[in-house]
Amino acid sequence: MYPQNMQESIKRLDATREARIKQAKIPLLGPEPKKELLHGFHPDYIQSSMRALTVGPNKGDRTPHEIADVLEAWPIVNPAKFDTEHPKFDVDVLIIGAGGAGVSAALVAAAHGAKVLTVTKLRIGDANTMMAQGGIQAADKANDSPERHYLDVLGGGHFKNIPELARALVSDAPGVIEWLEELGVMFDKDPDGTMLTIHGGGTSRRRMHAARDYTGAEIMRTLRDEFRNQNLELIEYCVAVELLTDEHGACAGAAFVNLETQEHFTVRAKTTIIATGGCGRLHVQGFPCTNHYGATADGLVLAYRAGAKLAFIDTIQYHPTGAAYPEQIFGLLITEKVRGVGAHLVNAEGNRFIYELESRDVTASSIIRECKGRGLGVVTPTGRLGVWLDTPLIEVLKGPGAVKKNLPAMYHQYERFGIFMDKEPILTYPTQHYQNGGILIKDNSETGVKNLYAAGEVAGGIHGRNRLMGNSLLDILVFGRRAGIAAAEAARSAVLSEAKDLGFNHVAAFESELKSAKVPVERRSPMLLPEYRRDEFKTPFPFAALGCE
Repeated sequence: MYPQNMQESIKRLDATREARIKQAKIPLLGPEPKKELLHGFHPDYIQSSMRALTVGPNKGDRTPHEIADVLEAWPIVNPAKFDTEHPKFDVDVLIIGAGGAGVSAALVAAAHGAKVLTVTKLRIGDANTMMAQGGIQAADKANDSPERHYLDVLGGGHFKNIPELARALVSDAPGVIEWLEELGVMFDKDPDGTMLTIHGGGTSRRRMHAARDYTGAEIMRTLRDEFRNQNLELIEYCVAVELLTDEHGACAGAAFVNLETQEHFTVRAKTTIIATGGCGRLHVQGFPCTNHYGATADGLVLAYRAGAKLAFIDTIQYHPTGAAYPEQIFGLLITEKVRGVGAHLVNAEGNRFIYELESRDVTASSIIRECKGRGLGVVTPTGRLGVWLDTPLIEVLKGPGAVKKNLPAMYHQYERFGIFMDKEPILTYPTQHYQNGGILIKDNSETGVKNLYAAGEVAGGIHGRNRLMGNSLLDILVFGRRAGIAAAEAARSAVLSEAKDLGFNHVAAFESELKSAKVPVERRSPMLLPEYRRDEFKTPFPFAALGCE
């Protein structure tokens, strides 16, 4: 049940619905209005929210304070507590992280004959992959092509993408869909078996393949089942606290701490793949986030200390539609598919203000402008602002039952709070969603550190300065598979015994930089887990148990 002031706004929305249906399509913004909107209202353009890094491979580059705080931080590892001469495991390929990128890398690396070990901070599948809703892009229809997909990817990224990475993304896409189908993913289809596809923001063709509004969960379920069917080796609830390097600076594995037993152990590996996901739980600029609990930028920290350069670290994606009401689900994702199947974005006066399928950064900026620039946001009982998504319009456009059919998970999420999306609109406001930047990779997922690979959200350069809907589920699979192949092939020619002076030499060098830059010794990373307790209930994180004094 909405409070009175919000109900009054809903009445104005209801009154404009028929006119909005008859209204001509709102045109896409041209280059100059788009630029003006982004520079005026997108959080990336608030200069005071960022600072230049003073240490590491990206010294001098600007990044949000929250990311800088974990990159410019002292390690939590105490080398004396880790036995680097007698590692607990010797493997060909070590994979850190067990979301979509990590699991797909493990499956492919194992299929190429590598001895694989996957270690993850939480459980297999505890990842943003599981939370992805709207769909996965692939140009596999007669009226589409990878070339068109490529142009959309570049346009969405403001033509800043690394071309080789964008090309790899779109070229592998049809094959990824075929692979998922073979594994058992149940995509939405017509009765004759034809794949159903819809538009996403910034797409010139309907190429979004979905499984209702729980596409990521369906993909992760299938990958997890295949991983278990293959009996691949997995260790859960173990955090990577540092990479291991040899005397040449090449990656040779990682150091871990078991969160349940506090055991410290090392893994020696011919090749290592970082697939740890993004940084949503850093809550850049105080935004809520859509991310899972473990998304604390750990992979960025470990790779950066080892000498890997990062790309596009000054840009974060704020999804246009996070939940703004009720308070219990504040910041959770409202899938872009809601707009893809017809819902309008409407302000407090009941008026549309943007074409709903503009790219995400443009749409998010327009919502912020409506709420904070024009004063046309709807105010919640706790003082939060938002605009409406006219979800009952979906029923008008597509017939009774369309909301439940197309958006079952979303419908039940709101039903728990007495809000019925087929009869009343839902309130939305941008939320931190995706790490546009990350570890700079080549098109085989190789980083600038020998024998170290990265895949998934932790990698950067693929999407430029903004990612289009459906390209993240695609990204994790394309580059997870490519990382698995490349790491397995590199492992064939590597010999574990070649790694000499295995340990934390790179950490000592990084600490020297920190000391010179006068970084406070109290600042430690990786963060590992976010802290949400009120100040009076906080206790110091047990870094000592994890290897710190």
